[in-house]
Amino acid sequence: MDRKKLVLLVGALIVAIGTALVARSMFAGASAPQAQAAAVVEPQGPKVLVAQRALPTGTIITADAIGYQLWPEELVQDAYFLDGEADVSKLIGTVVRHPVTAGEPVTQGSLVSPGDRGFLAAALTPGMRAITVPVDAKSGVAGFVFPGDRVDMVLTQAVNGEGQALKASETILRNLRVLATDQSTEQTTVDGKTQVRAFRTVTIEVTPTIAEKVAVAQTLGTLSLALRPLADSQGELERAIAAGDLVIPENATPEEEERMLREVAGRPDDGKSTYVTGGDVSRFQRSSMPSQNRGGGGGGGGGRAAPAPRSESSAESKAPVRSGPTVIVTRGKNAEVVTVGRAGGVAASAGAGTRRAGETAPVALSTLR
Repeated sequence: MDRKKLVLLVGALIVAIGTALVARSMFAGASAPQAQAAAVVEPQGPKVLVAQRALPTGTIITADAIGYQLWPEELVQDAYFLDGEADVSKLIGTVVRHPVTAGEPVTQGSLVSPGDRGFLAAALTPGMRAITVPVDAKSGVAGFVFPGDRVDMVLTQAVNGEGQALKASETILRNLRVLATDQSTEQTTVDGKTQVRAFRTVTIEVTPTIAEKVAVAQTLGTLSLALRPLADSQGELERAIAAGDLVIPENATPEEEERMLREVAGRPDDGKSTYVTGGDVSRFQRSSMPSQNRGGGGGGGGGRAAPAPRSESSAESKAPVRSGPTVIVTRGKNAEVVTVGRAGGVAASAGAGTRRAGETAPVALSTLR
């Protein structure tokens, strides 16, 4: 290559590199435009208490169920709970009387406080019933049962029949929710501590069929309550899932799934019962049903007939009347009761027997000949 052309090529390359460096420095030195952030204006207006999730009838209000939210001032009503005027802590534990959808303002008429009229009816789960059973300190867990606890019901009875009665204790119902003790639907606290007190009645939540069973059980024997641990609700849920009693649809929302799980975990159980007899506790008690007296004929339906009353006159006619000391004189297969004390009573009886023996002897001799 010609030397002159090579010099020109190198010079052009140097000029290009210098131009590129100058251009780079020019663009790098230019300041980038800075966007000024607009000032955030917080919305102003009243805050009303709204439901954070759907609250069906009978829902017990918890801290995460409600919260304050901005609301147009022209739409605020007098029945709303306003921020700064209402105390949310006093609403915890109340019960929803009317259904409230998520995001809807909670009104004063939609909540029922413990002790108010209609509180117990609002606290009942739809389709359930409330029934009251009498208890004492022994059958009521010494007062350690509070509203909201879960209990089992035990029936103790004595089955009568022929011989010794059968004494038995049977767990007839499980997982019953306590609604109230006496006329109280909430726990009593003193200085922040729960006060234990004795009570005479307990109101429980049951199905209509179980309510009938409880009414009959009260006439059979003594009812006792057995307190259940809080962790047993999870066990009931696991058993229901394993048995196939709970089927959650594929398109169910998390709220619907939670509601279904809560209903299954809190469902009372009147299924197969367990029992213990007196023979399981003491060797001197029986462990089987005593036989029952059943009359034949007459009654319809094969029911057990009551034993016929014993007539005093018939009993007296069968029993011999003894007016003094007696002896029994036996002759062969015949026995005769002879009263002692009358003159010649025994001797006369003996003579009569001798005469009857003499009369029988010739007949016997003639038979032998």
